Amino acid sequence: MRHRFLVSLCLVSSVALAACDKNVNADAEVERAVKDLNVIDETNLNDIMLTVADPDESIQYFKKATLADPDRLDLQRGLAMSYIRAKKPREGVTAWQKVVAHPDSTSNDKVELAGAQIRNSDWKGAEATLNSVPPTVETYTRYRLEAMVADSKQQWKKADSFYETALGLTTTPAGVLNNWGYSKLTRGDFVGAEKLFADAIGYDPKLFTAKNNLVLARGAQRKYDLPILNVTQDEQAELLYTLALSAIKQGDVKTGQGLLKEAIEVHPQHFEAASRALKALETG
Repeated sequence: MRHRFLVSLCLVSSVALAACDKNVNADAEVERAVKDLNVIDETNLNDIMLTVADPDESIQYFKKATLADPDRLDLQRGLAMSYIRAKKPREGVTAWQKVVAHPDSTSNDKVELAGAQIRNSDWKGAEATLNSVPPTVETYTRYRLEAMVADSKQQWKKADSFYETALGLTTTPAGVLNNWGYSKLTRGDFVGAEKLFADAIGYDPKLFTAKNNLVLARGAQRKYDLPILNVTQDEQAELLYTLALSAIKQGDVKTGQGLLKEAIEVHPQHFEAASRALKALETG
């Protein structure tokens, strides 16, 4: 009888332990699932902060996140990118240097550091950083930055080679064409610059910087008419103003006055800068 009781007790205990094990396993699974869900949510939030969120809010978010988990490389990268988005290159350089110092950083992190250094006008630092990147890293960003560094040293042939290589590595070439055009403009190759700016606009008709640079290149050749472009009234007025200043700078004052008047008439609101310039010319 006693033996039967012990057997029954053992069976009950075994069932109870099995039930406990199932509960423990179930709790562990739930905890793991919640943790995975949190990681997904955090990843989505990180992406939002790096794209559509206000840059200063993004900085505060990643600052707080890196303080809570200082070894997370993705959070350090997020903070560095946020500084660049917020147009704070000095802080961006410091943040990217910390990323590069991380044992799991990559060569692409060095390329990003070089970009931040260029934004901070540290051309020598950018050159040194790019020189430390292995030649096997052949990316659009790397060659675009190499071209800009070559421009800063007036190494025109080298710059042209880098720009051409960068073009072959991107499906959105408007930005690099605009940069290359500005390089040609700096050298005094106005015809070459005009062609590159026109090509940039062809790829991105909304790129106003390229439109303005195109007008500068044409103005430098004393072409004082606007080319056919898809522009708003505001943009048309701004381009006429740029063309007017270009004409005045080259001594074609009457032409400049006429362009200023046209800019004022075209602008849908009061065009203060053009009005001041015109008044200064008329009063001698």
